[in-house]
Amino acid sequence: MIKQSLEITPGIEPLYGTHDENLRLLEDKLNVTIDLRSDAIHVTGEPASVARVEQIFTDFDHLRRSGVYLQNGELNGMLRMLLADPSVTLRSLVESSKQRSAGVKRMVQPRSPNQRKYVEAIEQCDMTFGLGPAGTGKTYLAVAMAVSALMAKKISRIILVRPAVEAGERLGFLPGSLQEKVDPYLRPLYDALYDLVDPVKVDKMLETNVIEVAPLAFMRGRTLNDAFIIMDEAQNTTTEQMKMFLTRMGNNSKAVITGDLTQIDLPNPKKSGLIEAIHVLDGVEGIRFCQFEDVDVVRHQLVQRIVRAYDSYGRAQQQLPLALGETTLPEPSAIAPAAPAKIAAKPQ
Repeated sequence: MIKQSLEITPGIEPLYGTHDENLRLLEDKLNVTIDLRSDAIHVTGEPASVARVEQIFTDFDHLRRSGVYLQNGELNGMLRMLLADPSVTLRSLVESSKQRSAGVKRMVQPRSPNQRKYVEAIEQCDMTFGLGPAGTGKTYLAVAMAVSALMAKKISRIILVRPAVEAGERLGFLPGSLQEKVDPYLRPLYDALYDLVDPVKVDKMLETNVIEVAPLAFMRGRTLNDAFIIMDEAQNTTTEQMKMFLTRMGNNSKAVITGDLTQIDLPNPKKSGLIEAIHVLDGVEGIRFCQFEDVDVVRHQLVQRIVRAYDSYGRAQQQLPLALGETTLPEPSAIAPAAPAKIAAKPQ
């Protein structure tokens, strides 16, 4: 055990986090004690752990002097990632984010180890599946990576797709033009675009079809070359729709498929094309599956607790028949299959 004194430099306070939550995180994960004094910070622990704390403080101070100001949410997420991987530093995470964020309004920064695996899988593979609960950044990060690829001229267009389950893919009875008919179902994709890119630029790219937002039904028969294709809410595709979408890829194209197996809106959840694709495509070269969990939720902290509460409630409901004296369990629910829970990001 050693004790190291770190100088308090002007502007270092944001590193502490709200109510010193970031310091408590460092203490917990590195098994150190951090004592804030008026003139210095005293860190006590094993030499390697103390050195990591010192490196974090040094990196944060360097980034601040370079004009990089991290909000507490993204800073806390970055600290969790570097604490999970000893080879990662705060500066290396920021540099990687800068490279991904060319032409994007805000820094594209994963906030959890699973988000980092997801972003790296998108960079390395032609097809990536992002599976997990609401609020884990599946769609947002996919759109951010698509915009980054477009700005870097790696692809020439972005195609955003969603199944319009609520309208049964029969949109003719709805009033207005085609765009007005499908807009309510595609709103989350628009929200991500406008958050990442100047609205005027987004509108221009939509007008010129550099960015195309369309319901899944309008993908049939097309070959999508030189494109970054994202299908959101993939759990609501049928087997036929999923196969149709997966075979639309053309040359120099990349596809990301996102979905939440606990939110299937199909009349028969067991017929979800996403569930079948998970089993059929497992092990196929060039395809990566990334599983998110409730700890990856990056919305309001309450959302993470809500996701956990619903998961607990669902498990309790499955056990209810036994408590009531039934001798057999009902058939397993397709919205919470065992297989997807075992899926992890696979190395190339």
